[in-house]
Formats: sequence, C-alpha cells, structure tokens
Amino acid sequence: MAKEHLSNEEFFTKLSELFDSNRAKLHGSIFLTQKRLQFSLDSAASTPTKSANDPLWDTHPENPLPVIIRATNSKSVKKVSGSRKVEKKIKLSTIVQPDALDGFYVRYAELCKAGMSALKKRDRSKRKKDKAKKRKAGDGEKKG
Repeated sequence: MAKEHLSNEEFFTKLSELFDSNRAKLHGSIFLTQKRLQFSLDSAASTPTKSANDPLWDTHPENPLPVIIRATNSKSVKKVSGSRKVEKKIKLSTIVQPDALDGFYVRYAELCKAGMSALKKRDRSKRKKDKAKKRKAGDGEKKG
C-alpha cells in the first residue's frame, strides 16, 4: 500500500495542476507539509549518538538529512443538487536531497505564490461594526 514518491519535477507539475483545479472550483484547501525524513533505527551510521548533556541530540545529525514534502487536497466535498459528492483525494509527495534544497525551495515558493494569487482579502468590515456596537453598549451601561 506504500505509494512511490514523485520526482521533484513531477511533484511541481502535479502541484501546479492541483492549484489550478482548486482555483477553478473557487473553494477548497490544499495542505502543504514538510519534515525531515526519518530513517529506520537500523542504520546506525546516520543516527547521531545520544548525549546525556544535550537534550536536542537528534536535531544536529552528522550528515544532512533529506526532506519530504507533501501536498494534499484534503477531503474535498462538493454539493451537487442537494446530495453530496465526494471528490477523489489527491496525495503528492517528493523527497528532496540536502544538496538540492536551495533550488527546490526557490521554485516551490514561486509555485505557492502563483497558486495563492486568486485569494481574496478577508472582509473585516462586519467584525469592526460588531466591536463598535459592543463599545457603545458598554459605555451606555457605565453612564446609566
């Protein structure tokens, strides 16, 4: 059931398609996660030695570790004529080697910025009006 990771180029292509499909729907979320790739404990060569006086001993390994980047569209649900239709969940992942991180993050940032271009600014006018009403109501109680 383990799914193969995409190459970095395939990941960028699929992520771009995911942003485009999400933009076409005018709603939905895309979750992006990244973390240091953990190796099995069997490989003692890549595991740093534990030290009693260093509580963060595992944060600075001897050799740089690769990073795993994941993207998913979450559980996309679309209403169709009163009933709910569940869309296919899309999961993407790639492994980035330490020597390729800088170039990867430059391209990743450009793609994320382009994918967020359709976002609308949050409407805060209603929230400000509600606060103003509460202040007026509070001032009236103190004076009365």
